[in-house]
Amino acid sequence: MRHDIVSKNKRGLSMVGIRIFSYLPNPRIYKSTIAGRLCGVKVELIGAKPRELRDWLWDFQARPLNDGDKQDESLVRRGRTGFTGTVLYKTDAFLQAHPFGTVPAAFSPDGNVGIFESNSIMRAVARLGEDETGLYGDDPYSTSRVDSFLDASLVFARDSQIYMLALANQTLTKEIYKRVSSAFDGYLTGINRALSGGNTFILGEKLTLADICFCCEYALFMREGKRTKIL
Repeated sequence: MRHDIVSKNKRGLSMVGIRIFSYLPNPRIYKSTIAGRLCGVKVELIGAKPRELRDWLWDFQARPLNDGDKQDESLVRRGRTGFTGTVLYKTDAFLQAHPFGTVPAAFSPDGNVGIFESNSIMRAVARLGEDETGLYGDDPYSTSRVDSFLDASLVFARDSQIYMLALANQTLTKEIYKRVSSAFDGYLTGINRALSGGNTFILGEKLTLADICFCCEYALFMREGKRTKIL
């Protein structure tokens, strides 16, 4: 499956963009597609449903496997987080660009530079876009404050990922649930505090990557609605 999210800048031209290979749909990828729309950067998405990625070649030119790929032992890799116990097929070039071998996996247009972790991919999109949007702050201080919220979201995201995988695999325990509940409360407390005093957005009166990140991380919990019996 391939999607092109093409946005136009103020001159009506799409700016040089980024390619992302991932399981789809993936709310964490929305961070980059939203940022791309706002700052005029083309974001190309390639991927399939999570269970289908085991039948894909993981590469800059990612695609469904053919018979030749399945016979090529040099491509065989052991799946990890989210794909534990699964055989995956990854090229050496993919692993050179993405040393941790995970998705989402973003690439420069020529495929030579790999960018991993959804917040870093979103930052790359914002950097490629127009500076006047202010998505990534207007000066070193506001940019660093945006980074502070993005880093805080990573701490929360670790617990939420464990929780979401446990929900999907039906391996949820009380311990996992209590841990994510505590992380959720701590994260939301900080966000609410930042919005106190009448602020429209997390950094004040201007939308930034911090707001986009928060909304996408929060959206992940919509999956709970389909798994109420487990809860």
